[in-house]
Amino acid sequence: MLAELKGLNEECGVFGIWGHEDAAQITYYGLHSLQHRGQEGAGIVEMNDDQLTCVKGEGLVTEVFTTEKMKNLSGRAAIGHVRYATAGGGGYENVQPLLFNFQSGAMALAHNGNLVNANQLKSQLEAQGSIFQTSSDTEVLAHLIRRGGFATHKNRLKNALSMLKGAYAFLIMTETEMMVALDPHGLRPLSIGKLGDAYVVASETCALDIVGAKFVRDVEPGELVVINDDGITSEYFSMSSQRAMCTMEYIYFARPDSNIEGINVHTARKNLGKQLAKEVTIEADVVTGVPDSSISVAIGYAEATGMPYELGLIKNRYVGRTFIQPSQSLREQGVKMKLSAVRGVVEGKRVVMVDDSIVRGTTSKRIVTMLKEAGAKEVHVLISSPPIKNPCFYGIDTSTTSELIASENSVEEIRQLIGADSLTFLSVEGTVEGIGRSFDGKTHGACMACFTGNYPTEIYEETREGYLKC
Repeated sequence: MLAELKGLNEECGVFGIWGHEDAAQITYYGLHSLQHRGQEGAGIVEMNDDQLTCVKGEGLVTEVFTTEKMKNLSGRAAIGHVRYATAGGGGYENVQPLLFNFQSGAMALAHNGNLVNANQLKSQLEAQGSIFQTSSDTEVLAHLIRRGGFATHKNRLKNALSMLKGAYAFLIMTETEMMVALDPHGLRPLSIGKLGDAYVVASETCALDIVGAKFVRDVEPGELVVINDDGITSEYFSMSSQRAMCTMEYIYFARPDSNIEGINVHTARKNLGKQLAKEVTIEADVVTGVPDSSISVAIGYAEATGMPYELGLIKNRYVGRTFIQPSQSLREQGVKMKLSAVRGVVEGKRVVMVDDSIVRGTTSKRIVTMLKEAGAKEVHVLISSPPIKNPCFYGIDTSTTSELIASENSVEEIRQLIGADSLTFLSVEGTVEGIGRSFDGKTHGACMACFTGNYPTEIYEETREGYLKC
């Protein structure tokens, strides 16, 4: 669905490359392919002549990296970041990568995820004399590394990573190497590719494809990968007891042309549609999906039921990240600037409207109303995930508990609130079956905490209270 309208946003995406003469330019294209993971800020840190240089700003990739700025970047290594602000809030100072200049050398950090014990660690570090320059949880890692004593940089990083709890996919770059780390539960996707002799790392495989890199493998949970001019090495800073890839990566966040741990996202979404067909039978005339993430699901549902799939909703591709909303009434109708109902498809029809999730319910209500105003006789809403009843503490903005419509309302109550003729959520079991993951705790496993309330890590009470009060 439309993230800025429904209140469901992923925190960020990361991209890095080592050993290519056009590193910054390739990073630009990699970040552009990851733009769906964050639209509030973007940055690139490049390594050139053993110096790290940062270019970053608030806005989209194309807004931040002008031709003038890009022509001055000519290093052979770079890391980049696109951000949606959750933990730490917005502002230029929180745009990543974060660059630190120490007496011993420079270090840049890019982070996808959220640390659930960041506040506790920050308090301890401040008590020891650390001064924080941002409100981002990412900065905690830099201070932990600096306070690691006289050990090697790699060992200090390993010790620091072992103190972190939550979701994190880190890219760390110095003048001599790029380090890649994934949390022990593997909550966020992170892949390694090869472009000629250069190594590429990205949050999604679609970014590897865009820059012409060949997929090599996924980064493993608890793994620390070191890439430098001598090649690539790997070791583990922690062993995972249970894999827990975020289920919403498959349902909503990732691009359909990405593969996450060997599972194609488009195929997974089609299978979710087929699972919906197994769980509910609806008498209807046409199936349509809410662009973009739900289209694959709608196609799968249509194939399984034999009903025709049609483009009943069209997304306006030319509405920017922000747009003028001169009055409250127009703000409330803002969805019409993003979506339009195709009257010729839905008029006089019983419509199955497929979507990926319902957060507050406000946008779902507007879309149902829009379809009925375009002449739909009935609108039956199918959701390709279970009800979101719990907040996410791992880097996804699922609002506060009080704003999650499913946390306080039954399915029938939600149906009435959004004005649908029927409403069906996919079951937890159907979601697991459709995606193709299991809970064996080893090779697969999935985090479904926003649906079930079963979090794969400890959640500190301070963190939980912060989400309830914000």
